[in-house]
Order: sequence, then structure tokens, then C-alpha cells
Amino acid sequence: MTYALELEHLTKTYPGGVQALSRLNPIVYMISGFRYGFLGVSDVRLLMTVGVLIIFIALFYGLCWYLIQRGRGLRS
Repeated sequence: MTYALELEHLTKTYPGGVQALSRLNPIVYMISGFRYGFLGVSDVRLLMTVGVLIIFIALFYGLCWYLIQRGRGLRS
């Protein structure tokens, strides 16, 4: 059994809360989007992939904006 299959099997055996939390991994959605682009096949629906990635982009953009505006540790 390959490492990817072992990891997928392990993910399916998580308890309910941890399994829901593991679905918030943006890497899964990026890989799914690339797979759809190259092969036309995806594990996750394309609309959900795009939606989750847009949410993560917005969250990290907001975090970066906040840190830059705060300016602590930046030199003038």
C-alpha cells in the first residue's frame, strides 16, 4: 500500500470533529484543482475547491494586511 493510500485510510478513521477539521486543509483543495486542470478528474467538486481557496486567500490576505498595518518590528 502506498503512503497516500495509507494516509487517506487514516483520514477516514478520524473521529467526527477531527475529520471535519481535516477537511480544512487548503493543500487538498489545491491538489484537487490541479488534478482537475490536468486530468479533468477531481476528488472534490470544483465549485467547493474554488470557494475554499478563495476563503483561505481572503483570510491570509487579511492577516497579512493586519500585520503590515500594525507595523511592529518593521523598520521605517
